[in-house]
This record gives sequence, structure tokens and C-alpha cells, in this order.
Amino acid sequence: MNAIIISDLHIGSRYFQFGVFERFLEELPPDHELIMNGDIVDSPYVKMEKSDQRILDMIEDISYRQPVIWIRGNHDNGYQPQSFGKTVFKSSHRIDNRILITHGDGFDGIMPRSRLFIKAFRSMHKLRVKMGARPVHVAEYAKKWKSFYRVLRKNIALNAVQCAAENGFQAVTCGHTHFPEDFMIDGIRYINTGAWTEFPAYYLQITAEDMVLNQVDPSFVSHRVKSVPLNQDGSAIPFTDAASQSPEKSQGYRDLAP
Repeated sequence: MNAIIISDLHIGSRYFQFGVFERFLEELPPDHELIMNGDIVDSPYVKMEKSDQRILDMIEDISYRQPVIWIRGNHDNGYQPQSFGKTVFKSSHRIDNRILITHGDGFDGIMPRSRLFIKAFRSMHKLRVKMGARPVHVAEYAKKWKSFYRVLRKNIALNAVQCAAENGFQAVTCGHTHFPEDFMIDGIRYINTGAWTEFPAYYLQITAEDMVLNQVDPSFVSHRVKSVPLNQDGSAIPFTDAASQSPEKSQGYRDLAP
């Protein structure tokens, strides 16, 4: 089975790169299943702008032509429109024993215990933007706090890998952290597909032969929100605060301990 896996679009957020994603959907291979791995909408209760609703309509249209799976994340949990074509809503998905697909919030042992800190952090970020700081998604700003972000990523990755190992999967893919990466941990492959609230954006392509984490074509550029510069190497994954190795050579999360 062929599949394209994406996560963390946050449709409805001012930071959703709708122009890039619209082009991405237009180029979607017709023989691939589209698997959307959580936080597809930013909030299930906010009325969408016309441009954002157009994206949702495109996804619905695609569901009549090829399989579409919508895995719920912490932002879109409870989102269940009365009609959304043939889209299947799930809490997780699997492709045989090759890969477990789940958003990752269920593996997060950090943020649920840090709600007061996160609330204060979000308020501080909003104040920064009001005072003239460059407007970016709060997750992109949080990456400046490198030690905390490493702890969060490591916690989710290790819990995800443990779950995959216990259930006989060769790999597991998550979103949630807004940080694309591809590691082997204790013989299990961990892949995070990042987010569509900043550049570059990523998607996981699965075929019978391989699973490859790809960077979205730079020609899909949107001018809605300025974000980090695109990495012009379409095969590279930006481990800017982790390791300078390629994903294939990376050893895991042990070198990310704070």
C-alpha cells in the first residue's frame, strides 16, 4: 500500500501555510492513501476563513477518489463534521506491522504536567508579538528554549518507540512536537513529520519498498507568513539543534539528553 502521511496543519491558525498545502494537495499522487496524523485543524470550534475552508473542501473531495484517514490530535480531538466525504476518523492507524501512526500527544508525559507553565509561556509569546516581535507559531518560538524542547522530543520518541516495540511494529510516526526527524532507537524507527506552520514542511511517503521522510518542494512557497529559510536540499532533515549527521547515520536520542 502507498501512503502519504502529514501532521500538524493547524488549519484555522494564522500560521498555517495554506498556499503551500493547497499546491501539495494538487500534486498528491492518485495511487496513495492520504493519512493526516493529528492537529489538522487548530480548533474544532472556530469558524474557518474562506481560504482555510477551501482546504477542508479539497480534502473532502479527495476522499471520494482515494482513501483519506484523519487521526485525531490534541487540537482537533472532537472534530467530527456532519459530512466530510468518505474520510475515516480514527485515534490511530497502522500499515500491517510496518508502522504505527498516531499523533503523539498520548506519549507526551511533559506538557500535561506543565499546564500552568505552558499557559504562561503562551501569554508571554502573545505579548511579544503584540510588542512587535516576528509573528511565529508558539511551537516555533519554543524551539529557542532548546533544553526544554529536547526533553519534550525525547520523552515522546522513547514512549512511542516503547509502544511500537510492545505491539510488534517496525516503526512509529508521530507529529505533535512540530520537529521533523527520523531516528533508529533500539531497533525501532521513529519518524516525526513536523508541522505546516513553518518552513520547511515535511511528509512521509510509504511505498512497498521504502518509507522516506521528504521535504516539501521549495517551489510550493507561500507568502502568507515568513518563517525560517527553506533548506534547499530536498532530502535533508534539519537537525539544527541536535546532531549534524544525516538521519540515516543518527544513533537516536541518547545524544540529546539535556
